[in-house]
Amino acid sequence: MLDRLREKIIEFRDLRDWKQFHDPKNLAEAIAIESGELLENFLWKTCNESSNLNSETIISIGEEIADIAIFLTILAHEMNLDIDKIVNRKLQLNEKRYPVETSRGRAEKRP
Repeated sequence: MLDRLREKIIEFRDLRDWKQFHDPKNLAEAIAIESGELLENFLWKTCNESSNLNSETIISIGEEIADIAIFLTILAHEMNLDIDKIVNRKLQLNEKRYPVETSRGRAEKRP
């Protein structure tokens, strides 16, 4: 599934000759900017309000998540990183770092 999505994203980009703009620095900046746009949907809302958003706001959040996912996919592609592999590796590291018996229900970050 991720492979086909990546192919579709790269094809979309390449048909528009946008690769020239997609160096790692600019892609990382785009991810940060889109993340800010995602956060804007939650600005000045309480935790409860952020869990009970109207459909227009939820659509906007989905669009920002899509933008972030697209830029992340292109960045991984440009750096020859396999998202499936790197996410699974990170999950394995986090399983060791945050064992269930000492982490369940706790939000503290571990070294």
